[in-house]
Amino acid sequence: MRSEIFLKLFFSFIVVLALFGLLFGAVFVQHNIVYAAALVIALAAVVSIVLSRIARRHLDKVDRFAGDLAAGRLDARIDDPGFSASADTTRRLDQGMARVEQEFHALESRRRELEALLDSMQEAVVAVDAQGRVHWTNAVMQRVLKRYAGPVRVGHSLVQTLRDPAVLACVEEAIAHQTAQKGRSTSIAPGRAFEINAAPTPSGGAVVVLHDVTEVERVERTLRDFIANVSHELRTPLTSISGYVETLHYDARITDDAREFLGIILRNATRMHRLIEDLLALARVESGEFRPRLESIPATRLLDDAVSLLSGMLRETEVTLERRDITDTPVLADSDAIQQVFSNLIENAVKYGGPGKTILVGARDLGETVEFYVTDYGSGIASIHLDRIFERFYRVDKARSRESGGTGLGLAIAKHIMLAHNGSIRAESELHKGSTFIFTLPAAPREDAFEHAEGEVAAQEFRGN
Repeated sequence: MRSEIFLKLFFSFIVVLALFGLLFGAVFVQHNIVYAAALVIALAAVVSIVLSRIARRHLDKVDRFAGDLAAGRLDARIDDPGFSASADTTRRLDQGMARVEQEFHALESRRRELEALLDSMQEAVVAVDAQGRVHWTNAVMQRVLKRYAGPVRVGHSLVQTLRDPAVLACVEEAIAHQTAQKGRSTSIAPGRAFEINAAPTPSGGAVVVLHDVTEVERVERTLRDFIANVSHELRTPLTSISGYVETLHYDARITDDAREFLGIILRNATRMHRLIEDLLALARVESGEFRPRLESIPATRLLDDAVSLLSGMLRETEVTLERRDITDTPVLADSDAIQQVFSNLIENAVKYGGPGKTILVGARDLGETVEFYVTDYGSGIASIHLDRIFERFYRVDKARSRESGGTGLGLAIAKHIMLAHNGSIRAESELHKGSTFIFTLPAAPREDAFEHAEGEVAAQEFRGN
């Protein structure tokens, strides 16, 4: 730009000199030509000096503008129209910088609002780049780590401050696979438990949120202990009540009215006994006390055992049970616990499928897992309920569940049994077209079929005391 301006000045000087030469040559040609030439040169020199100073002042302002811009000063302006040839360029530069400054201030304002929002959260948040270096952290994370691990240093690797294996594993997986990761940690702070959620960012890094679940888990543990203790205390007297009522019910000396009342008492006592047993089973599987005794069992044997154990109940309800997609692929499972899952699912299918209907059970080999299913052709389940039906005491049709004597705990028990097996369970349904409950179990190594899996810890019997 500077060389261009000097060229313009040079040509301007030549043009001015030529014009003055013609003018004064015409005027003074008949007088003193030397005097005229000297005057022309003097005037040209004055014009040249004036133009040079104007150009120099303009270039100095451009230089200062460039320096301020390089230093990061967004309020830098040239603020000088300069020569007519560069006036538009100068004005556009100033307007552009004003727009950039305005946008920057707007972004900075939004950034401060976001920081204030994240600082107001109860959860600890930290953001890292693709190399695992800390990019930003909120105040809660600073407090947690400063107290137990030392201050967080922005620009340094996260592992230098936070050496928790669970957190670092979630961060590495989120960055490597660009997928959300979850985990749990108990070593970040003594006596505290954190739920870990790591999500990838568009820049290739990750954002980690640590949610303190210590109090939540304590309350849940207290509730489970309370339910288990109360259930244990109620089971013995309820068994006595049921025994005496059943004895009186079949006594020939009582009247028909008394026998009817005793029958009502016996049915409700039986229902309460079943609820207590389900509460104890659920407390056991939720607390982590339940450890499945895993062995390699062919999938077809689990299906055969389920059908044989429930055949009596099926005859009473006139329901037809058919097996489909049978496979001999062995799975790692606790047979007693899996029969409890089948029992809960098939009982539900009988209740909601209706008398005279068909229930399908089967197993499919999916490679690393085997998928089992129970299908009924009843009224189905609305989609809004599918995500919640495995919660304890959740009922789709409360009135019908009370009539059928259900406890609302069978699916919750099934879910926790599957989690203990490193499996999964889900439901698929369409209104008026029936429901299918599907659970998966890990496939066992082929060479270990029919043998107990090594290294597994033997556990209590699922229905044991």
